[in-house]
Amino acid sequence: MASDLGPVVQRALLSTELLRLRREAGKTQDDVAKALDWSVSKVIRIEGGTVGTSTTDLQALLRFYGMADAERVERMTRLAKGTRERGWWASYPIEDQQFRNYLGYEAGASYIRVFHPSLVPGLLQTMDYARVILGQFVKDASEEKIETLAGLRIERQDRLAEREPVPHRHFILDEAVVRRHVGALTKNGRGIMPAQLRHMVEVAQGDHLTIQIIPFNKGAHFGMQGPFTLLDFDADLGEVLYLEGLRGGDLVMTGRDAQIINYREKYEDLEEWTLSPEESCELMTRIADEMSTA
Repeated sequence: MASDLGPVVQRALLSTELLRLRREAGKTQDDVAKALDWSVSKVIRIEGGTVGTSTTDLQALLRFYGMADAERVERMTRLAKGTRERGWWASYPIEDQQFRNYLGYEAGASYIRVFHPSLVPGLLQTMDYARVILGQFVKDASEEKIETLAGLRIERQDRLAEREPVPHRHFILDEAVVRRHVGALTKNGRGIMPAQLRHMVEVAQGDHLTIQIIPFNKGAHFGMQGPFTLLDFDADLGEVLYLEGLRGGDLVMTGRDAQIINYREKYEDLEEWTLSPEESCELMTRIADEMSTA
């Protein structure tokens, strides 16, 4: 089961546990470095979860901390092995390191909450919709690169759907997302947006996935400042906040930071503004029909 979480989440779990053990043992990072003949920076990297941890290094740490609980040692050893795995997303040409980190957390999340004010989120996009969006946003991209990155979005969806247990995904979208006729001006593109809307209605009928729309008549709301994603985990990791496209890049925040708590509260506030899941699907179906006959 641990490997299902992916290397990034396993690394975060292991680093959290190692930090807790060091503090329980009353040791400093300098103490660890001197005892194991390591650099302090190596201890910092391991506890920060920025590198994988070999089982040899883990065993040295556990001996130094006096850890004798066989079950706990075995669990941490499994995590250490998992930190050395290669994430499935590693083969894709992802230039933004923050987004790469986010994918690692997403792969192990148990609950995914997404708000977007203007686009269909990647976890809901069809291949055709993704191609159009990427063609607008990726600079100097070849058709091959666009195809590859669109494929990444579809693989993200498939990987989550195949997880056991399947993570719940909840999406809140502004009405602008479903009204904008993406693909309308491209060759043979008039059917892209209706198909995208019908796809969302279809996936929303299944378990573990909910889509809700904030209608225009609700006026201004917090989400208008930009998209954001919140990830929850079954493990003791706190939450992850992902702010897409912040200042030209992405930002991932982890833990129990006040800003993460604020965004969680704002997301819950936005839920109060939405149509019900059933009403949202009815709206998307109606708009798809209107677009198809326009």
